[in-house]
Amino acid sequence: MNDPTSKLRTATLRAKSDVANKLISMFLHELSKKICREWGARVDSEEYGGLVRLRFGNHCPYCLCDLAATTPVVEHLDGMNRYRVGLHIPGNVVIACRKCNSEKRRDDACKILNLADSGWACFLSHDGNRCAKPCPTCQYWETIWIDETERKQKLSANLQRIQDFRKGFSQFEEVMRPLSMSLPSALTHLYSDCQIFAETEIASLLQKF
Repeated sequence: MNDPTSKLRTATLRAKSDVANKLISMFLHELSKKICREWGARVDSEEYGGLVRLRFGNHCPYCLCDLAATTPVVEHLDGMNRYRVGLHIPGNVVIACRKCNSEKRRDDACKILNLADSGWACFLSHDGNRCAKPCPTCQYWETIWIDETERKQKLSANLQRIQDFRKGFSQFEEVMRPLSMSLPSALTHLYSDCQIFAETEIASLLQKF
């Protein structure tokens, strides 16, 4: 599988997947704008940003590191992809450290989650005892909190803290409940249609040149 032809084939498939995922991200952002307009809310407002930082004490909601001492990034609790169908709306947007934002993507990218119903909850459920070894996410948490007892306590407390944060946005729950039932299927079709369209158009162009 390391021959040049296989590498080229893999790169081509990855490129088509990247295009399809970008289209899904664009749709989710446009849907988010529509919902925020209806709510009269903005996630990029100083009011919302201040609320998030106050609720989590200006610390990463996952690893608790001081955001003033690291590079903070916008984090979507439910990832903006076809599996998690997260939106850029109040209740789903927090501020996290870049490292946790990157590490969490492993769970967000899974079609089926084994430890929890959401990517963020699954990320905080890797306590070292529930996954087949070696688990890179469990290993990540072991570097944050070496002591097993402390690690379990911190992960559990942070899980509850985010759940409490979510409860403060009743509109979010009302909107996401029906969307979570219909959007995954619709986005899966969009993903597939985008790849088929790309393959068809590329084949058509190849015949002309």
